[in-house]
Amino acid sequence: MEEQEFARFTLRISKELLEKFGYIAEYEGRTKNKELEHMIKARISDFESKFGPIENKNR
Repeated sequence: MEEQEFARFTLRISKELLEKFGYIAEYEGRTKNKELEHMIKARISDFESKFGPIENKNR
């Protein structure tokens, strides 16, 4: 199995949004990080189903 490289990303949002997001993540049984990753993957999948695959230019 190929080792995956992880990038760090800083996100600036209000404390209220972060608390609500944390509530949703906990409700879904995920960490905030995993919930955000799940949401990003869903958004990418939705986008690609409408417009086709996004090429990864770094590979």
